[in-house]
Amino acid sequence: VHLIPVNPVREDGLNPKSRKRIMPDLLTEPPAIDPVYEAHVYCNIPTIAERSMEGHAPHYFKLVSVQVLIRHGDRYPLYAIPKTKRPDIDCMLVPSRKPSHPQLEAFIKHMSKGSAAQMDGSLSSLPRYPSHSLCEMGELTQTGVVQHLRNGQLLREIYINKHKLLPSDWTGKQLYLETTGKSRTLQSALALLYTFLPDFDWKKINMRHQWSTIFCSGSCDCPMRNHYLEEEQRRQYSLRVKNNDLEKIYVDMAKIVGIPTRQLRASNPIDSLLCYFCHNVTFPCTKTGCIDMEHFKVIKRHQLEDERERQEKKLYFLYALLATHPFLNQTVNRLQHIAEGKKEEVFVLYSAHDVTLSPVLSALGITEARFPRFAARLVFELWQDGKRPKEHFIRILYNGADVTFQTSFCKDHYKRSNKPMCPLEKFVNFVKRDMFLIFNSTSYYDACRRRAL
Repeated sequence: VHLIPVNPVREDGLNPKSRKRIMPDLLTEPPAIDPVYEAHVYCNIPTIAERSMEGHAPHYFKLVSVQVLIRHGDRYPLYAIPKTKRPDIDCMLVPSRKPSHPQLEAFIKHMSKGSAAQMDGSLSSLPRYPSHSLCEMGELTQTGVVQHLRNGQLLREIYINKHKLLPSDWTGKQLYLETTGKSRTLQSALALLYTFLPDFDWKKINMRHQWSTIFCSGSCDCPMRNHYLEEEQRRQYSLRVKNNDLEKIYVDMAKIVGIPTRQLRASNPIDSLLCYFCHNVTFPCTKTGCIDMEHFKVIKRHQLEDERERQEKKLYFLYALLATHPFLNQTVNRLQHIAEGKKEEVFVLYSAHDVTLSPVLSALGITEARFPRFAARLVFELWQDGKRPKEHFIRILYNGADVTFQTSFCKDHYKRSNKPMCPLEKFVNFVKRDMFLIFNSTSYYDACRRRAL
């Protein structure tokens, strides 16, 4: 919706039509992509307090469970641009350095005492917080820790202080915690839990290790998922080859750093450049010249155009349905158990990656959602109707915005109902049955072996 001011006031002050005209025509051309603005959103630098819609419901509704899927916070790049100096970023936690958090100092002290925690397998050997004076590749930064301290604090104010989801004498059985085996996901989970829990007791923390980035656990064998992922990668390649501006930029950057264009592309320069951008560090220079904002804008714009085309072409959507079914099935099973009166695991935290969140958003049909920023959060809330206790509803929120009625299974429900959320059975039917219709199948196993219509 565009608000357009009409008829500026005349000098004599008379203006019978000084109003704003609302243009509800959403079929107009979408606004031009602004790569710099989108990069700022992606960085998610902690500045102003965030407003969120979590925990909103009519007063007679009772919150009975919350499941949260997060992306890790800000990190050091996973790739280096060859023949350039790595970005000079300090991964030591220094409470006096910005961005900071009132509980950062206490968090550091608490993390150094974590011997009583139960950590699955290789998780116990990972550091509990970042601690290198020059960040290691992929390491969580202080910004990343602060992002999740803020997430935890925000969720605590809503779910603990307001809705009393966990009592002060909470037990470890009321939590389900799972993370991939990277230090950045473990540390992000611990930062969020530190400010979220009524009190952070290491003896009650049982962190499970998930080896798969799509959280498919024991249901990862799915040939058609891999087929659609390969098709999606071909689509990405085809779009890139067609983009002449992008090719010129890569050639220019490759000359600056003195390597073949193909090698520069393989080093995924956007990952590294986003780190320079998010931390306000000057882009790298060599004797031949400097990588600059124009290089960054062209690559970032292409990335955004790629995301837009990805939504249209549906290959990624087909991949996403098969990639995320095991995770969504586990989510639905837990919600059903709690709706039936099981009191355990009322708070669930999955700490993951952009490649985890992105397909979940796509599978749910939330096509308007931005690509997961650093410290993005997707929340599933389960509510009980106080007037009809057997009726349960879900709300789905992405970075604090209510996206329940953007989902494919509930987008029409609100037109026929006065309830501000979605009946649980709609979500159950979607995950147990409707996800497979496009594959002309009735089960995950069958869909994994059959092409879509």
